[in-house]
Amino acid sequence: MNIFNLDRINHFVLCRQHLSDDSRIDDIVQIVKDIGGLHATGPMGPYLSLFVRTKNFKIEDLDEELYVKRNLGKVRYVRGTIYVIPKEIIPVAFAAMRENWEKGSTKYLEFRVVSSEKYMEASKSILNSLQGKELSTSEIKKILKTQLDVSAIINQMCDRGLLIRSRQVKGWKDRRYKYALFQEYFPKMNLSRMSEMEAITQLVHRYLSSFGPVTENDISWWTGLSKTKVGEALNNLQNQIIQVKVSNFENNFIMLRSDEELLASSTFSKDKIVNLLPNLDPYLMGYRERERYLDYKHYNEVFDRSGNATTTIIFEGKVLGVWDLAEAPEPLVKLFLFDEVEESVLRKIYSEAKKIGKFIADKEVKIKECESMIPLTRRTAGGVMTPLKDC
Repeated sequence: MNIFNLDRINHFVLCRQHLSDDSRIDDIVQIVKDIGGLHATGPMGPYLSLFVRTKNFKIEDLDEELYVKRNLGKVRYVRGTIYVIPKEIIPVAFAAMRENWEKGSTKYLEFRVVSSEKYMEASKSILNSLQGKELSTSEIKKILKTQLDVSAIINQMCDRGLLIRSRQVKGWKDRRYKYALFQEYFPKMNLSRMSEMEAITQLVHRYLSSFGPVTENDISWWTGLSKTKVGEALNNLQNQIIQVKVSNFENNFIMLRSDEELLASSTFSKDKIVNLLPNLDPYLMGYRERERYLDYKHYNEVFDRSGNATTTIIFEGKVLGVWDLAEAPEPLVKLFLFDEVEESVLRKIYSEAKKIGKFIADKEVKIKECESMIPLTRRTAGGVMTPLKDC
């Protein structure tokens, strides 16, 4: 069993994730395929995750692939969260995860006091109203003239492949979606073409390609699937995977056999790799075993009580701090570094902070270093969105 140095693995994954300078490309669809999808719970997340992985990203680039060319789609995916994924993976997502999604959305309907009969009645009206249109939740509610929880109904319809989330109502920072008929959006897509285990096996293979080497715990965490189902998928992939050791780690790690030689022969970039990642970025959310990139004494400053990652400063694949942006009264990027860093690294952090700050605020920004931060585990839900609010 081969033993690999963690620094080599982190660099290998940074390249796979298009986070090294020489791995950045402008093919958005290819990036989304390579990194396992874009976490889209927050409105700006997909745009920022692409901004840090491309050479010349513009907001309209993602909008075109999502809403015009429709090479990408915004659907519920792993762990029941909303992702942007390539359209060819959407049937895989539905086949692998539909059972989990529908249980959750059905329980939510019950919690919102929407009976099966009321759901069926409302969903038929919504389908009729959306023929050839895209409407927001508030627009749909006005048409239905109902006191029912329309959001819960729409949520269930999306999880059943009847509707799909389309454009944000007022641009890339807006949390509100418009909705379209799924079959009008993707008219030739068959959501029932594969079995659950066939889809799960494909899902695990894609995950290994994006994040490997990983542990079995990592796979269960990322997918949200039971270890029984993950174990069956790995058994189906036994001829395509191998186990390796990582220096200073006791567990065995799993990776694709086809990637072992690439990892062994990978070379390090001459330039030090610095990234400012958005909250819930795929790189941070891809693993359950997080000591590979984070000193656990800083865990509560990076992850909240639900395991959600905040906006982070990454150096050579490891978290060395947190960043935040305050847009009012004047745009200001705040930085909190866990320890002192070399002057050359600090200059690059400032440079990346100015770039991402200007992208978000659409104007030049100032930089401020913070001396402390309140751990996210002591903050209310949503603290990952503004980790340095009190600085």
